Amino acid sequence: MRNSLPVIVPVILAAAIASGAPAHNAKAEKKMPPQSTSHHQPQNHAYVGMWVTDDGRIRHELLPNGRYDEARGSRQSAYQGHYVVTGNQIDYWDDTGFTADGVFVDENTLHHAGMILRRQ
Repeated sequence: MRNSLPVIVPVILAAAIASGAPAHNAKAEKKMPPQSTSHHQPQNHAYVGMWVTDDGRIRHELLPNGRYDEARGSRQSAYQGHYVVTGNQIDYWDDTGFTADGVFVDENTLHHAGMILRRQ
């Protein structure tokens, strides 16, 4: 009996690619959000506050309750979710399920998703 798995997997993969769906999200597998997303623990770090790109288009407000609010251009609260800071690393979990991360290179500079944000 011939195993049909090698044929099925490429067909499923091709369908996922054609639909625009990600075929594999390694980042989501590596990072799991904190166990409770309804009760956010206060964050104990020095990075709470507003972080802004030099052109002012992207604005991240890191709230002390572990939530963030991102504005883009004239769109206030374009993205919201929770975050965790570990050392100089920040991990974001958007309320829609999107994940991202960044690195604080010093107390006034955040590198996130190819952008540089500065403390305001």
